[in-house]
Amino acid sequence: MKSPTLDVPTLETLVSAAVAAPSIHNTQPWRFRLDPDTVTLEIRAAAGRGLRHTDPSGRALHLSVGCALFNLRVAVARFGWEPVPRVLPRPDEPDLLATVRLGGAARTSSSCTRLYDALWRRHSSRFPFSDRPVPASTGAELTEAAHAEGALLSRPGARETDRLLQITREAEHRNTADPDRATESRRWVREPDLMDLGIPLETLGQQDFRELLPMRDFGAHRHPSVLSARPFEKRPTIAVLSTGHDRRADWLRAGQALEHVLLVATAHGLRASLLHQALEWPDLRVRLLPLVSDRRGYAQMVVRLGYGPEGPASPRRAARHVLDGAPSAP
Repeated sequence: MKSPTLDVPTLETLVSAAVAAPSIHNTQPWRFRLDPDTVTLEIRAAAGRGLRHTDPSGRALHLSVGCALFNLRVAVARFGWEPVPRVLPRPDEPDLLATVRLGGAARTSSSCTRLYDALWRRHSSRFPFSDRPVPASTGAELTEAAHAEGALLSRPGARETDRLLQITREAEHRNTADPDRATESRRWVREPDLMDLGIPLETLGQQDFRELLPMRDFGAHRHPSVLSARPFEKRPTIAVLSTGHDRRADWLRAGQALEHVLLVATAHGLRASLLHQALEWPDLRVRLLPLVSDRRGYAQMVVRLGYGPEGPASPRRAARHVLDGAPSAP
């Protein structure tokens, strides 16, 4: 079978789609390389872009790469090829987290087109949402999106939501009191630059921490240019993403499931933000799974969903800055 032909503009578009994915603190901890012989894109962990204090195990880094992997799969399919992904393909190269080979020609589905359109619009919103409820049919579609990637999305009731938010609040207080984690968090709040980027100040919606919703404090509340505090929704809608195991492959699977959920949510006009704080403390992480579940599992992300303002997006690194050995355009 003849291998696909991948020109430079298409390659850069595929990589740009991948890096549109969310990553913890917008660290964008990935590098890409094309193997032209097999027409395979490799995704490697980017040295120096991990969070030593916040993410010592690299679990959040793997989730971030998993999100990028899902975007790459969608983009490859949107261009009319069959994406053939593999996670952790070479045990002797631990920084190689995933590959996507471009298979034969494949018909682009309407679902793929919808996800591809959404990936360019999706971004986290740390601003208040309205109290408009998420329709049950949309919630069911989000659950199916997670299931399609081998993960479970649980939507707790009111009392369980309060419990999970209290755990998140406790984690946020710990993070703020920990000087190493607080310094690491503040490091990524900066004016955008071409190589490091980070989280622009305008994307941070300041809040009064007496409010119900414990959003992460990046230290921006001490900056005079940040918006004044505004009340958040009284009854937040949250969901917990979990997997049955907790290995590196499961973290990558959870990242793909998370991005699938986020893209479906975006297609439905929902905003989302990620409440990751409790996952950064092992004793709190084990308490995140809903009490009503008899199932054993591992929480991988807490997602806040709702309807609200689009707000500004954090910038992404250009494809040429994350693509190693890119071929030159003819």
